[in-house]
Amino acid sequence: MIPTIDLNQIWASICLELQQVVSADAVTRWFHPLRIHNYANQTLTLTSDNSIYQYWIEENYLPQLKAAANRVLGEPASILFHSRETAVASIEGDRAKVEPSRIKKDLVVKPTAPASVDSRGCLNPRSTFESFVVGMNNQFAHAAAMAVAQAPARTYNPLFLHGSVGLGKTHLMQAVGHLIQQNKKHLKVFYVTSEQFTNDYISAIQHGELAKFRRSYRQVDVLLIDDIQFLAGKDRSQEEFFHTFNTLFDGSKQIVLTADSPPTEIANLEKRLTSRFEWGLTAELQPPDTETRLAILRHKMNAMPEKLTDPVLNFIAERVKTNVRRLEGALNRVAAFASLHGKAITVPQTEVLLRDLLQQEGQQTVSIDLIQRRVAETYDLRLADMTSKRRPANIALPRMVAMYLSRRLTTASLNEIGDAFGGRDHGTVLHANRTIEEKMKGDEKLRRIVNYLAEKLVATQGQ
Repeated sequence: MIPTIDLNQIWASICLELQQVVSADAVTRWFHPLRIHNYANQTLTLTSDNSIYQYWIEENYLPQLKAAANRVLGEPASILFHSRETAVASIEGDRAKVEPSRIKKDLVVKPTAPASVDSRGCLNPRSTFESFVVGMNNQFAHAAAMAVAQAPARTYNPLFLHGSVGLGKTHLMQAVGHLIQQNKKHLKVFYVTSEQFTNDYISAIQHGELAKFRRSYRQVDVLLIDDIQFLAGKDRSQEEFFHTFNTLFDGSKQIVLTADSPPTEIANLEKRLTSRFEWGLTAELQPPDTETRLAILRHKMNAMPEKLTDPVLNFIAERVKTNVRRLEGALNRVAAFASLHGKAITVPQTEVLLRDLLQQEGQQTVSIDLIQRRVAETYDLRLADMTSKRRPANIALPRMVAMYLSRRLTTASLNEIGDAFGGRDHGTVLHANRTIEEKMKGDEKLRRIVNYLAEKLVATQGQ
């Protein structure tokens, strides 16, 4: 039987792989407009409306594209381009021309346009509350985002979402935009990255269009700014955003921001911006635990034509822990491979297919167990004291230090950290983290001990 594959799914998988090595803006600008025309005989043919995409990718991103395609397809593949302006031309070696009629049609394909995110103004149609999987790691952030979406500018303003790469900040932010557009169609919602804000500002200065720039950003009802940390160190852009923020806030317009860290931890960000970012509500997204990762995989697989077995899903959920984006990339790669070969994939095959991802996951050698050992040694305690129920001050403080370092130096969820410290709940871990943060502000000795331990543990990670 001739296998049927979804080229949209294959291309989405390749784009996810590219995001590991190419900026999200570059992927959006140069790769999302492309489509897969055909895949046959280990030849991937891409199509576009303009040959500029071929030229730019060839000059700047060809090795990354080939590597991403090879990982998704599970075999070395040649890359061909087809555009309305040019014939099919190879971008390998001598760029020999290939006639499409000579490519073996051994796959029946379903050509569909890939979903994409316009980095300026548009929302990804897939980034909704319905498609967001809620777990203990993001429950608070999800509830805050939902409250803002239901009553913009009346609950938490601004809403500041933060967390490491690939945990769903952009998804949640855009879900806010979608729900507002759905329920309050008269409101103008505008999504943009801070990088695009800066680029628009520079362009406006160069072309004498500052008034137009300010109208476009200040005459909106909801402003969603992604990756606000990239404004750090850009003094004039910060100055402009400061006034944009004030105009919107004073006009009772909703502002939602995302960053990879809390406002106070963004270096080279003006204090007046930091204080304003904390006016509303700050919510953190943590790495998901195993159960949530498995729920994410099952949810994503529901939209796929190819179904993977429970052992394969469990393997991916247990081994890919760093972030949701990498988790989805692993799922897409395995599903694409199974679809291309027209048969079920096994756990050993999955392990081989994800070898590079699993190696990256394994590079983080700082574990909670190692942190507990180093803290116990530093404070001259028994390792068992880290997990015991005893609460004398000489044990409680080091235990909180260990929890603090576990949250900072590992990708473990709050629940996983609590379990590692004698079955404590996530609230205890949060309390320990806040306590150590506060004590370090006024206790120089404690700050030095914590920084010393962190440096030693990071040095261990690099060995």
